[in-house]
Amino acid sequence: MAERSPANAAPGSRSGRRAGHHGAVTTYVVLLRGVNLGRNRRLAMADLRGWLADLGYENVRTHLQSGNAVLGSGKKAAELQREIGKRLEEETGASIRCVVRTHDELQRVVDGNPFEGVATDPARFLVAFLAEPAKKARLATLDPAEYEPERWHIGPREIYLWHPGGINNSKLTNELTDRNLGVLATARNWNTVLKLLAMSAD
Repeated sequence: MAERSPANAAPGSRSGRRAGHHGAVTTYVVLLRGVNLGRNRRLAMADLRGWLADLGYENVRTHLQSGNAVLGSGKKAAELQREIGKRLEEETGASIRCVVRTHDELQRVVDGNPFEGVATDPARFLVAFLAEPAKKARLATLDPAEYEPERWHIGPREIYLWHPGGINNSKLTNELTDRNLGVLATARNWNTVLKLLAMSAD
């Protein structure tokens, strides 16, 4: 029987064979920064899948409209970040950067959840993924009492963020700028993190 690609896969992309690693090909999760927010930086996911497939990536799939892709490649993560950023700028005229994680790295983020049983609403529980370890310990200087009931936890290349009052009412998000952290950061809620983990395991 012929193998069928999922509906949100790029035409002609090859399907993976094993969870996380497909022979010499690694499964990556690509998180674009700041696309489809309001009227700015509009990006169709069908276009994104096509561009990623054109770059030679395998089994390209996307999730939601916020710039989440799962793909296979034999290249290193840093090379993917450069290639994808360059292609997006060529196609859109905008500087769109991304953060890349392997399936195993994303699994460690989920396994390391410090707010198990505390962050009860996955839409208000976020992970800010960093392109590299934070160079500035801005969050470490903040007084947690001033931000209650919000909570945060700094991981190796991610920051877990619990916003029980909602993201729009958060004071903590004002601290999560690239300037304060010293690195590129892009956040996803817990629902999206779990979905991308499951997609990258296929």
